[in-house]
Amino acid sequence: MMKPTGLVVFDCDGGLVDTAHLAVRLQIALGAELGWPLTADEVVERFIGRSKVSIIDQITERLGAETAGLWWSRLIQRHRDAVDLGIDPVDGLPEAPAALTVPLCVASSGSHEKKGDTLGRTGLYEVFAGRIFSASEVRHGKPAPDLFLHAARRMGVDPAACAVVEDSGPGVAAARAAGMRAFGYAGGPTPAERLEGAGTVVFHDMRELPDLLAVR
Repeated sequence: MMKPTGLVVFDCDGGLVDTAHLAVRLQIALGAELGWPLTADEVVERFIGRSKVSIIDQITERLGAETAGLWWSRLIQRHRDAVDLGIDPVDGLPEAPAALTVPLCVASSGSHEKKGDTLGRTGLYEVFAGRIFSASEVRHGKPAPDLFLHAARRMGVDPAACAVVEDSGPGVAAARAAGMRAFGYAGGPTPAERLEGAGTVVFHDMRELPDLLAVR
């Protein structure tokens, strides 16, 4: 029998803050500049939802450590510059989290600094303050389950009672590996078919989430 939902875990970029398409554009531009031409589909497959370590390892293998370091530093600066110009929450927020009465948290591959900036600029930081977890706190990033299991432990909730809202393939894979219910948000750059899988509900509008979770 499925346990009642006791915790909803949100990804940040693409799950709460509308920055996933921005990340794809930035990675394509950097690849063109630094010698690794990438399509949008390749960026989604290789980078979206993955940790800093995973992304840098892939670039290092292809272009070497020096170029990987340059790539990452430019990515962070350009992302910060774009955020300074203005970003929005994912459509349907903050109404969807506000409709839920169970505890909420964020578990995302990005750094705490990055999440503090983006969540703060979209008015979502206070919704999750004190309940924000980063891949920098665990050994293995997504698609490994470490980050979601870490969040569940810190929140004192059985993984089987957790629901994860993710917009990337590695994210939903991590949720499934953690034994959590996965809700794949297909409103970003990741195609719906890459989010599908056992124990995963794919949806396109955040306003649907409270009914899908059946908790209010």
